[in-house]
Amino acid sequence: MSEDKEERFDSKEAMPEAPAKKAKKKLTKKRLALRIVLCTLGALLLIVAGYLIYVFASYHRIPDNVALTPQPNPGAYLAMDRGAPERITVEPGDQTYTIMTYNIGFGAYTPDYSFFMDGGKYSWARSKDGLKENLISIANMIQGYDPDFVVLQEVDTDGTRTYHVDEVEYMCAMDYYQHVFAENFDSPFLFWPLLEPHGANKSGILTLSKAFIGSALRRSLPVADSVTKIVDYDRCYSISRIPLGDVDPGALLAIPDDTSGAGSSDAFTGSSGATASRELVIFNVHLSAYSTDAVREAQLSMLFEDMQAEYAKGNYVICGGDFNHNLRYGNASSENVPGWAQPFPREALPSNFSFGFGLPATKIWIYDRAPTEEEKEEFEKSRQEHEKMAEKGKWPPVINIEHDSCRNADEAYNPDTTFTVLADGFIVSDNIEVVYYESIDLQYAYSDHDPVIMEFRLLAD
Repeated sequence: MSEDKEERFDSKEAMPEAPAKKAKKKLTKKRLALRIVLCTLGALLLIVAGYLIYVFASYHRIPDNVALTPQPNPGAYLAMDRGAPERITVEPGDQTYTIMTYNIGFGAYTPDYSFFMDGGKYSWARSKDGLKENLISIANMIQGYDPDFVVLQEVDTDGTRTYHVDEVEYMCAMDYYQHVFAENFDSPFLFWPLLEPHGANKSGILTLSKAFIGSALRRSLPVADSVTKIVDYDRCYSISRIPLGDVDPGALLAIPDDTSGAGSSDAFTGSSGATASRELVIFNVHLSAYSTDAVREAQLSMLFEDMQAEYAKGNYVICGGDFNHNLRYGNASSENVPGWAQPFPREALPSNFSFGFGLPATKIWIYDRAPTEEEKEEFEKSRQEHEKMAEKGKWPPVINIEHDSCRNADEAYNPDTTFTVLADGFIVSDNIEVVYYESIDLQYAYSDHDPVIMEFRLLAD
């Protein structure tokens, strides 16, 4: 081939592509990029849709009116070859008893802890070892006060947020005579926050007793019908029945292992030897924090109806727990009040019930505001009633509720800036006399709540 022909050939090879061909290549690359983007978005949408289907398909409510078997059951307990705590007998009279309520915050809330659902940082306990140490501290604190009965809330049994530690075992290491656990939270895996998903969690409320529990029941509270039901607890309360009188070990052994049925009170006799028919009935409750006003009203209405029914039978009734309301008199006025800390509707309380701390008028004046005229009338009426009690030798109880039992978890605890409220406590029927009542100031050392303790006696007819 001649040299000029070669040059002509090379020049053909070096000729630029036709504009149409270049445009076609660019369009192909754009289409490819678009396809990649669309495929990626489609895959993400499928994942999100699949996850939503999983979450809603997994959602379920625990049935209402579930009989709970106190553990250990009578036969198993009496057969145990070990030292037992001193079993107490509950009867009307001069003997006093103590009860504590404590929301342990699934063991995660040291003072520097904040929770993502309240606007804070964390969704898990900071570490597994730290969680266990905190649970041991909680148990040691409770043992230090040595209450006869304990009602606990937010006790996890198997959760991502608590490294699958069974917290009931830690609380029951205190070796109370019996305990009753009611599950109120069984969530599917919640993939939020993305870097530390809250995960799948099971939690509940735990009642500990030095007296024999004859039977127990779990009641499902109304909850929201909206999407928020996925992140809220499957709210409930438990009812533990403690028959009055002495325990006959032989009769205990005759009780079926499932002591949730009727008839277990036949093992108890009063001091006269007659079979006891009255009971001390302990409600352990954890009301909703994030629901609407209508749901919260429905929850209280159901709770009060059951409490009234027990009182109508002649029973002694105590309702303790985390009410997720402001239990103090009057309305909160601060702009920083969280939605869950609304005033408790005292007007809705049944006529034969009151808060254990609401009895003496002399202690109401500790609050940082002047009472309304309506409250003054209520206080004066209460004062007159207590004067009558004093004439009979029944002095007003000692009340110490200056400390708020709950802090907001939007930040690490700071006594100068953190919102606090009295949210935990006890409601008692009027056949129970309160001797002492205290909101214990632990500076939220182990939880976003602090415990409340009450000493009481059962009034004889």
